[in-house]
Amino acid sequence: MNDGPLIVQSDKTLLLEVDHPRAQDARKAIAPFAELERSPEHIHTYRLTPLGLWNARAAGHDAEQVVDTLLEYSRYPVPHALLVDVAETMARYGRLRLEKAPPHLEGVHGLLLVSSDRAVLEEVVRSKKVAGMLGARIDDAVPGSEGAVVVHGSERGNLKQALLKLGWPAEDYAGYVDGEAHEIELTPDGWELRPYQQEAAESFWHGGSGVVVLPCGAGKTLVGAAAMAHAKATTLILVTNTVSARQWKDELVRRTSLTPDEIGEYSGSVKEIRPVTIATYQVLTTKRKGVYPHLELLDARDWGLIVYDEVHLLPAPIFRMTADLQARRRIGLTATLVREDGREGDVFSLIGPKRYDAPWKDIESQGWIAPADCVEVRVTLPNDERLVYATAEPEERYRLASCTHHKIDVVRDIVANHEGKPTLVIGQYLEQLDEIAAALDAPVIEGKTPVNERQRLFDAFRAGEEKLLVVSKVANFSIDLPSAEVAIQVSGSYGSRQEEAQRLGRLLRPGRDGKTAHFYTIVSRDTVDAEFAQNRQRFLAEQGYAYRIVDAESLGSLEDPQA
Repeated sequence: MNDGPLIVQSDKTLLLEVDHPRAQDARKAIAPFAELERSPEHIHTYRLTPLGLWNARAAGHDAEQVVDTLLEYSRYPVPHALLVDVAETMARYGRLRLEKAPPHLEGVHGLLLVSSDRAVLEEVVRSKKVAGMLGARIDDAVPGSEGAVVVHGSERGNLKQALLKLGWPAEDYAGYVDGEAHEIELTPDGWELRPYQQEAAESFWHGGSGVVVLPCGAGKTLVGAAAMAHAKATTLILVTNTVSARQWKDELVRRTSLTPDEIGEYSGSVKEIRPVTIATYQVLTTKRKGVYPHLELLDARDWGLIVYDEVHLLPAPIFRMTADLQARRRIGLTATLVREDGREGDVFSLIGPKRYDAPWKDIESQGWIAPADCVEVRVTLPNDERLVYATAEPEERYRLASCTHHKIDVVRDIVANHEGKPTLVIGQYLEQLDEIAAALDAPVIEGKTPVNERQRLFDAFRAGEEKLLVVSKVANFSIDLPSAEVAIQVSGSYGSRQEEAQRLGRLLRPGRDGKTAHFYTIVSRDTVDAEFAQNRQRFLAEQGYAYRIVDAESLGSLEDPQA
């Protein structure tokens, strides 16, 4: 028996004892291949999954390294069957390779699916899911291989998707077109890339395509800018909304050699295509007469790089477009790869594997993002509302529990506790937000708020002229509000873990002299509101954030650590 911090179990879970002297070393060693599931105070739970092991394999880790790590840090003997399974799972990655057809093959253009294992190739070519994507067999044409088959060039992404689902992820060696060249340099005047930003950009570039996972507030935009400086090519940047598009433009003008005239905005009201074009997912997924006209227009440009901001939010039509853009370098930026629809595998196969992942608490400990105090405030529905809730249809209950008028009083108390601090009140239901805004005499930002008015209010908040904003889910993503110190969540998108992470992320921007951010979520006890809140909090719990639970009645005595 070894005195290690890790317990490796036959169900592929890894239990890490947090207080062990070697826990930090073990965590760093297993992070490239194990997925963190839960992280309460003393024991953190990781899991070995095929996708996690294939991500590690794509990043250059082999099965021997994984096995050695498990043996080195495990307190008890590691189940032999698990070690065999790790080796066999990782060996599935790369037995199929996508390659450019060599020039000596007459009449063959485009791509080949090459295999080092004839049986695997026979298995996949007989699959109905891939049959229509493949052409002729040319088994003797690639020296050193056990077989090859022609791939229709337009099916590169679709084939990778299908092979992943069959359990045989292909390694893509087919390379990338350079795209139209365009000079882009970083201009570090009074600033420089943080070490982890530099490492993330280089990991992406050497990997070719893939995803960078960084906490909210850790500067993902700068990683995108650094990737653009590597590519020195025309770039398409896809973002969640128009405000985010303008923030990207401002940041690129400030941090790179690009001028405003070189950067175009392609959104609902503006249709500019320039060497660097920033487009919203919404306009690209607009459908007219059965087609996506804007997708086709943007696909016609010879891009050298495509940047996907908030890649975990990719809508289905963007997945379809991305399947056709496999010859372009692609970088996805996100705070979490959690998708409620389970399409993480599509992100892996179409954007690329995870190239860099920094835990939130690691970046916090380095002082790059603010520490956070998370509080769940529980309210009790008044008797009359409780009766309405109990007799309502199931689909109506979440709205009724979320929008109890009791929450308005609680919001007022929290705002009073943090008087003078920049505060966001965030919710899902517009009627509820309008009532809260009226009660607090505060401006509200929602979907129908004109972009210019949103911009004005956000600028006023950043400048300290507005201390309180009531915002709908339009502020969930890619809105840079570094001055925000307090967020009060009154309702959410059911049990969305990614939304919870993004909302806390509004508070984690650095630069507040080490002040703690305060994140409150107000929940109606004994209702589905409480059940959904528990699910929403899972991702943040995995990142090491603990929620204190207080009763609404005791808010008056709630101490502010920064008071």
